[in-house]
Amino acid sequence: MRYQLELFFTALGFFTRLPVPAWVPWSPERLNHAARYFPLVGWVVGGIGAASWLALVQVFPPSIAVLLSMAVTIRATGAFHEDGWADACDGLGGGWDKAQVLAIMKDSRIGSYGTVGLLLMLLTKAAALIELSATDDAAVATALFVAHPLSRLASTSLIHTLAYVREDETAKAKPLARRLSSPELAIAAGFGVLPLALLARQEIAAVLVATIAVTWWSARYFVRRLGGYTGDLLGATQQATELAAYLAILTAWNFT
Repeated sequence: MRYQLELFFTALGFFTRLPVPAWVPWSPERLNHAARYFPLVGWVVGGIGAASWLALVQVFPPSIAVLLSMAVTIRATGAFHEDGWADACDGLGGGWDKAQVLAIMKDSRIGSYGTVGLLLMLLTKAAALIELSATDDAAVATALFVAHPLSRLASTSLIHTLAYVREDETAKAKPLARRLSSPELAIAAGFGVLPLALLARQEIAAVLVATIAVTWWSARYFVRRLGGYTGDLLGATQQATELAAYLAILTAWNFT
């Protein structure tokens, strides 16, 4: 049990800026096995976002509360996945071949594709959450708590199904480049889909269809362009599927 707790804290420390106990050891091998708990990290981040929203909306208008709650989650994660999305937009938008795409994504500077892509992603997520707030405060909190774990499961599924394409041993995602075992994948799937129980049936169906569709399309596109995934592409998948979950809930509302 202690080993499993250490793996969870390893994942939490890698994907967030939240403090973890000093007694938790770190090694690339532990991070490799910690992939089973990536969706559980989404519980923490989604919970922070939901709690922040519920507190802030008592003081500010919904639009301001949404933006501030997004800022809280971005601070908690150190913009880890947002950075991956921006790098992926730059690389896939500006690169012509595999080598060029990988070189652009490795560059710490953000380009025009990354800037535009990041702005559109954040604005669309904010707009979707503001629309959700028109019903009641709980709708936004629920959406946040559902989307963060499920989107991290989507990224984890790419680790399991695709090949890691960077040869640079210093790459951040290199320790993750191992397919999960069946028990590990089952654990990740359980934590990723369990929050869906908070939604209505039609919302669950819409969110699952949207998340699977975006993940499948992303996987095919990454394989076609690069032959597999990088850490930035995992972050981009998390961002895309998180947004897809919000939009799916809104779409389900329009048909009820």
